[in-house]
Amino acid sequence: MAYSVKNSKGQTYYLHGKVVTLRGGRKQQIYYFAREEKGKDELEAMPDGYKVVENKRTGLPMLKKDA
Repeated sequence: MAYSVKNSKGQTYYLHGKVVTLRGGRKQQIYYFAREEKGKDELEAMPDGYKVVENKRTGLPMLKKDA
């Protein structure tokens, strides 16, 4: 079961993450929220050092590094 968040509009989003390769060949971990669970990319817990914030205009949840 993926980590889920309900936004202020009542929509449920599920946390996903994957490693992508950048143009220079460097690999980087990215995190994103989606309305549906996608089997292999879903995460069961929020990564350490991050918090969930919501875009005020669109209601889309995002991860932000916790200061």
